[in-house]
Amino acid sequence: MTLPELLAVLDAMASEPSEETVGLSELDHALQCAHELVLTHPDDAELQVAGLVHDVGHRFGSDELHGVLGAEHVVGLFGARLAALVELHVPAKRYLVTTDASYRSRLSVQSTRTLALQGGALGPDELSSFSASPYAPDAVELRRADDAAKVPGRSVPPLVHWTPLLRALAVHEPT
Repeated sequence: MTLPELLAVLDAMASEPSEETVGLSELDHALQCAHELVLTHPDDAELQVAGLVHDVGHRFGSDELHGVLGAEHVVGLFGARLAALVELHVPAKRYLVTTDASYRSRLSVQSTRTLALQGGALGPDELSSFSASPYAPDAVELRRADDAAKVPGRSVPPLVHWTPLLRALAVHEPT
């Protein structure tokens, strides 16, 4: 995927209603997630951009595969770490359900429904595999930002604000 193609996908998400929150588009959710990561991780531009693009996989397939599909579409543009964060944001939800007894009760109705589609709590081998990933801690931070990015009417910077950073982080894009 090229940067113009990614920007077109993100722009198209503005007309897609969020499955999570009434009054929020998928782009609104992505922008809020990225902004949340600016606030919590101001020195990690890759994590912030992962927040912006974490749900692009919804445009290419089913919910249970959207992390994998999103990672496949952004890896050539942004590299391994950012793609891994996109892929791992789904297992991170499953990890939090497994390791934090109160986390499940804080999930939205839609996140609870998709949790079942995505496999529910991690089994012992899955837990070990997720925990062994060098990207696991950042994927959990992305997941927490994802959970916080569901506020209708929240004022955050628009997509155009992110274009210079997207361009700067693109590893295979002409300058």
